[in-house]
Order: sequence, then structure tokens, then C-alpha cells
Amino acid sequence: MFAAERNGYKPTLLEDVCRWAYSLILVFIIPFAFLQLVLRGSTRNKDYNRRRFERFGFVAHAPKKNGYLFHCVSVGEVVAASCLIKRIMQEEPDCQITVTTTTPTGSARVRAIFGEQVHHFYLPYDLHMAMAGMLKRIQPKAVLITEVELWPNLIHACWKRNIPVMVVNARMTDRSARRYKKIGKLFNPMLGKLNHICAQGERDFANYAWLGVSEEKLTLTNNIKFDQVASAVAPDQPFLGLSDTDHPILVAGSTHELEEEVVLQAATALWEKEHSLTVIIVPRHPERFEAVAKLIKAKSLPFVRSSQVQSVPENIHVVLLDEMGKLNDAYAVASFAFVGGSIADKGGHNALEPASFSIPIMMGPHTYNNPVICSHLEECGALIKVEDGEAMSTAIERWVKNASEREKAGQAGRKVLEDNSGALESTVKCIRKYVN
Repeated sequence: MFAAERNGYKPTLLEDVCRWAYSLILVFIIPFAFLQLVLRGSTRNKDYNRRRFERFGFVAHAPKKNGYLFHCVSVGEVVAASCLIKRIMQEEPDCQITVTTTTPTGSARVRAIFGEQVHHFYLPYDLHMAMAGMLKRIQPKAVLITEVELWPNLIHACWKRNIPVMVVNARMTDRSARRYKKIGKLFNPMLGKLNHICAQGERDFANYAWLGVSEEKLTLTNNIKFDQVASAVAPDQPFLGLSDTDHPILVAGSTHELEEEVVLQAATALWEKEHSLTVIIVPRHPERFEAVAKLIKAKSLPFVRSSQVQSVPENIHVVLLDEMGKLNDAYAVASFAFVGGSIADKGGHNALEPASFSIPIMMGPHTYNNPVICSHLEECGALIKVEDGEAMSTAIERWVKNASEREKAGQAGRKVLEDNSGALESTVKCIRKYVN
């Protein structure tokens, strides 16, 4: 039987069959995914394991109905959405906010930013019954998906219940667009059931249009991260008592495997030239803290872990930041930054965070997650591309020797950030068209 028409869209029988087939495949895959989740939770994150049945829709009822449900995959999406969530909380203080994530690090970030101000749980597996059960317990007036994570049964369950669904700060890389085009019978119905998409950049806007999203459902709001990081302020106390007035500080933020090796190679080359430099390494994922500690030990470099000291001893020049939620505290004392996920082929993480503290930035060649942001920063001289430790040490040495050039690059990055703010206001206007 054909589905009823809602939101100006009516899926075909073939499209419905494709979604049922997708759901059937998930039924066979999920037991293995759940077993992996249990095993991981038993060794890494006990809280994650205790809450495993949230994955099947058995979530706590929302304290109040008729609120907003935000889905944020992990840390980056939570941070990006935080300024929008805070804005809604300010304008609608009695409205319930629910935030879902898929990772323990994302969950921890929700609690770090909002405490008990929001209702939070892990997003269920994308089975229709699990999503329907979750929506029945939350009863939101709107669902706001951050950036890119689109799930067919979640969107379908909202569409059936006439719950508006919007994608905010929407991202769509060229690679993802080509992949979704190949599975159009499954992907296109999701786009048809969405109420609106707020694209974070021209590339993303163009890719959604190429995939068939109508002009009425698509708005170029620009990247909300510009607004989020523009409000970042330095902590009252310098991170671990560090100050770049004593000696330069390199913060390597959100690093992946192999990138710590590159950073330490660059630092070693500078130390051999008798340059004074402190390096703060911040791995992207907490499960890698031990591996990075072993790497530093293997190089016979004295270091401290941030979780174990109140301040860094004068004779220590390597710090492993092994605590979540403190990357911006480190950027606040940095002289320059390397943003990870860019030498490792992960698409590059958020370069706006160091830019908000007016420091020059280095990234590897892989910046396809945020090409517009990185392009703006590179064009104005705030960001340079490095492919290895040698290139990194050369860039740092130039900035160390030329403080005015370093300051100019940092100020240029901050100006890019300020010139491109405004996405928050545009996004709020889009939301108000569908939610009163």
C-alpha cells in the first residue's frame, strides 16, 4: 500500500520497499553491533554499557512534552549545536530540550556543557520500532539533526507523526553526495520527508540541490561554528600555569594515529636547533590516550599528563592532555596550533577553534570536512598546509623568529571568524518558519 502524502511528499511503493529492505538488513546486523557495544563497554566505558538498552528505544521519558529533540553524533556536533541550543533555551526557557548522541565522548560533552539542563540519551538503532518508541516517550514538537547524520527510519517515523525535521549546519561533501546518489531509492525519500535543510556552505548547498532538494527546502545559512567559536573566551586561570610569554607553545588538537609522530618529529627538530618550545598533544579520542603516552615514552621524552598535575614543571616540554573538554583551554595559551585529522585522512577537524584565540594554524592536506572554512583561513594567511614534520618545523621556526608575522596571521584568522558570523540568526529564522 502506498503511504499517505505528508509535508508535500508521497513515497512510491518501490521507495518504501527499499526502506523495508534496509530495515531487514539492520535486523541481521544489529545483534553483532550490540555485542561489540557490550564488549567495548565492559572494557572502556561502564556507563555506556549500563545504558545499552537506550539503543533499542528504551529511553527515559522527557520531563516535559512538546520540546525540541537535537541529534548530535559526537563532540564536534554537540559543540556546534550548543550555541543554537542555548539560544532556544534563552527564548523559550520553559521548553524541554533533548539531546541525543551516538558516542560516549559526545555524551560526556553534553553533560559538560549543559549538566542537567537538558534531557540526554543515546540515539536508538535505526529500526522503526525503536525510533517510534523513542518518539512516543519524548513527543517533541521538532527534530533538529546537526550536520550530516541522516537515518531513514528516524526521519520516516517523524514524517508519519507530522513532526518537523530539519538539518541544521548541514554538511554534504562531494564524496557523500556521489555515494547517496547511488542509493537514490533509499536516500531521496529522506530528503523528501525533511522540512528544511540549513546548509553550512556553498558546496553543501550545491550538493543538496544536486541530490534533488527543492529550492523552498534549502537555505544557505553558512556555518554556525563561526558564531559558536566567536563567543569563546579564555579561562580565568591559564591552562596548567602555561604562558607563551615564557616560551612558544604548540597545541596539536584532535590528533589521530601518526599525527602525534609528525608533531614530535617537528618539535625534536626545533629542540635540536635549541629553540624553546612546549608541545601540548590532544588526541581526538580518549581511548588513544594510553597509546600516545607510550609513543612519547618510546621517544624518551619527559612529559606530564594534564590529569595528574596542576602546573607544568619548567624542565618538561611535552604535555599529554588526557581530559575531555579542555582543548579550548589549551588553545587559549597557544602560540600556534596544528589541527588534526588533516595529515591523517579524516577530513580535518575544526580550525575555527584556534582561530578564535587569534593564533596561526597548521593543517595537513586533508581538509574536505570544512573546505570553505579552511579555504578562507588559508587565503587570508591564517592557515598553512603542512604534509610532514619537516614542513611543520619550518613553519613554526618562521613564526618563532618573526613574532609580527605570527601575530598578523592570528589576527587574520580572528577577522575571518567575525566577518562570517550570522549563521545562528539565519538558522533560528528557518526554525521559526516550522515551529511556533
